[in-house]
Amino acid sequence: MFSIFRELFTINSNRNLTDGDPMKKYLIVGLGNIGPKYANTRHNIGFKILDFLAEKEELTFESKKLGDVTVYKLKGRTFLLLKPSTFMNLSGKAIKYWLEKEKIPLENLLVVTDDLNLDFGTFRIKTKGSDGGHNGLKDAQQVLNTSKYNRFRFGIGDTFSQGKQVDYVLGEWIGEEQKLLPERIEKATEIIKSFGLAGITNTMNSFNGK
Repeated sequence: MFSIFRELFTINSNRNLTDGDPMKKYLIVGLGNIGPKYANTRHNIGFKILDFLAEKEELTFESKKLGDVTVYKLKGRTFLLLKPSTFMNLSGKAIKYWLEKEKIPLENLLVVTDDLNLDFGTFRIKTKGSDGGHNGLKDAQQVLNTSKYNRFRFGIGDTFSQGKQVDYVLGEWIGEEQKLLPERIEKATEIIKSFGLAGITNTMNSFNGK
């Protein structure tokens, strides 16, 4: 009996969450750190954006291998939303696993992350580039063995004193940021939808710098 349960568990764990044409499947990865102590920090904006989209579309994340995932379907496209459970610095392992498991092409990957070099709430979508000193992107680049993957950077600003960068990115939103954040997060979910429906080039033209 136990062997039957084991086989059923193995089958279910290996089953793909997405189906259909691989070119119409997209992996959207929000970077962040797991645990309540990080939930409202600037560094966790990737998680925050995916959480907002999931709540708005009445989706529920499930804990799976290397992350929490849910599936969002829109106009014939399938979006696999992933919040890695590996902590920020090891995000690449989760990204590679889910790309391969769901047979999603690299060009249909979008990594959502925070960026110190952009003013608060500013968007920058790119198809390639350096990690910019971001440990999550650095690990993704090393594991994927390429810097040519789509990334969506959400500006968190750099209003911190010398030597306080870590405290700043792991700090919570304050004052005016908290007031403006809901509108910026909602706009960010439009970028995710546009990525799948309109393509990366049109998305960059429509949202970069906005």
